[in-house]
Amino acid sequence: MSRILIAGESWMTTSTHTKGVDAFTLHSYVEGVAQLRAALESGGHEVVHMPGHRVPLDFPETPEQLGAFDVVVLSDIGANSVQLAPDVIDRSIPGRDRLQELAAWVAGGGALVMIGGYLSFTGFQALAAYRETDLAAVLPVELLPGDDRVERPAGVVPTVLDVEHPAIGGAGSEWPALLGYNRTIPKDGADVLATMGGDPLVAVGEYGEGRSAVFTSDCSPHWAPPAFCDEWPGYAQLFNGIVRWVTERP
Repeated sequence: MSRILIAGESWMTTSTHTKGVDAFTLHSYVEGVAQLRAALESGGHEVVHMPGHRVPLDFPETPEQLGAFDVVVLSDIGANSVQLAPDVIDRSIPGRDRLQELAAWVAGGGALVMIGGYLSFTGFQALAAYRETDLAAVLPVELLPGDDRVERPAGVVPTVLDVEHPAIGGAGSEWPALLGYNRTIPKDGADVLATMGGDPLVAVGEYGEGRSAVFTSDCSPHWAPPAFCDEWPGYAQLFNGIVRWVTERP
């Protein structure tokens, strides 16, 4: 089984409560990784979660550090958080480009999965900003230059194009509706296994000696409602299938 690093899937919220002439501010910390972690652990994998606020400090930056994992999953964490270590952003000390290192690691036989969200792919107001990084070449899809979110509040049922592909994991063709996704364009040579609105939802491809995969919707709310990520048995099958495929070697 695989040792998997999931980077992202956490956030902090600040809210102001106004009561008459008085006001106070509350802060909360939330993780959205529970469903994905449980699904992968049910498949026998070891999961290491690196919350978003730790990514600038702790994301692997050398081949040896990346080599401690079989799969790296980026989920709802922008390129800036990975690239801009504190020495670089706070003290202007040159350091390693960790996305460049990650791309080279995949080319040498590593495995990458990107999962959608407001800070995945190009993202909300283009803030995820992966399009101009070295990692864009690794993904099986082309990224849009601007905000790539497609909100579908009424829900859209995915269309599975290749139900027998190993990366689908036996999840079948009947999937619950999702509420949105990041729009991308499939690259030549990539395999698009499922779509939403005609756009890639699950796509896989090879990069050098390694492999990459994308799931362009979310692994937790709000784009992935409870019917998808909590109640559907295919959820665990799908993500375990993706992990198995990216870690296989031709």
